[in-house]
Amino acid sequence: MTRVKTFVTLTLLGGLAVVLPLAIFILLFQWLFGQVSELVAPAVHWFEAQTGFKNTVARLAVIALILGGCFLIGLLVKTGVGGWLHRHMDHWLGRLAPGYNTIKDLVLQFIGGGAGEGVLSGPVARVRILGVDNPLSVTAIVTSRHDNGDFTVYVPTAPVPTSGFVYHVTADCVEILPDVTVEAAMKSIVACGSGSGRLLAQPSEEAALS
Repeated sequence: MTRVKTFVTLTLLGGLAVVLPLAIFILLFQWLFGQVSELVAPAVHWFEAQTGFKNTVARLAVIALILGGCFLIGLLVKTGVGGWLHRHMDHWLGRLAPGYNTIKDLVLQFIGGGAGEGVLSGPVARVRILGVDNPLSVTAIVTSRHDNGDFTVYVPTAPVPTSGFVYHVTADCVEILPDVTVEAAMKSIVACGSGSGRLLAQPSEEAALS
């Protein structure tokens, strides 16, 4: 009887391990799709009236058009004329639209802004936030390097890495992990530290130089 109970329990847990991530992903996708659908609702109504597409097809088409438009704009600003127009538009929006510069700075800091700084641009590091002589260390992402050699790092909290703490530390407290990606570090943080052994086993920048 015990063997049967163990078999049923393990089999059920195995099934849940397969089904739950898929179900959560579907729920998150439905929520995100609903939020985007509300934002593009006026464009969807216009698109339905012009093309005859209905409901979900119209929403998907509008979202695809918006993404395509963003891609084309990205291509345009890479050209000389497009870059010139973008700089002038950015300048006037910053002067005329309150809060525009703040929102732009937040977005650029998160995605890196093409200047090598930002949460998504890394690099990942092991940081001794209480000083180099204290054995306590945390997984962090370097968000800025200062002229005097100091670092600013972001330490995400588990299991929600979108919240965390910002620390300003000296260079000797930072051990860069060049072979660890931001995605791998975030995955470990979401899992409350699971897999940290593999991350910290990666050769550090200090070890590579020695």
